[in-house]
Amino acid sequence: MTDRGSVESYRDLEVWQRGIVLVERVYAVTDDFPDREQYELTSQLRRAVVAIPSNVAEGWGYSSRDQYVYYLEQARSSLLEVETQIIIAERLSYVTEETRDELLEQTTVESKMLLSLMRSLQS
Repeated sequence: MTDRGSVESYRDLEVWQRGIVLVERVYAVTDDFPDREQYELTSQLRRAVVAIPSNVAEGWGYSSRDQYVYYLEQARSSLLEVETQIIIAERLSYVTEETRDELLEQTTVESKMLLSLMRSLQS
């Protein structure tokens, strides 16, 4: 990919930075999940949230815009998975409504940023 503007690294992208913050928050929240969920919802949620900034970084590494967009789409898919699992966690009383709303607000912002970046690459 030739035109990346003033961005020198994926680490400079706000969408990646916010993804890392979301990872930190989800890890903190899932620390309080029941032990029986260690290999179930906790593991699934952590895997999905880690995939968000990881896919942003992986896509950055490709020279093809199409490949970059593909990995941003993967990041967004993982984000939607995280949203669903957060709702499930709240329904199972593992997180409060307040925590659910806070996390969903973060995922909404992240989703908009991913979509905006994808559109800019496709135009």
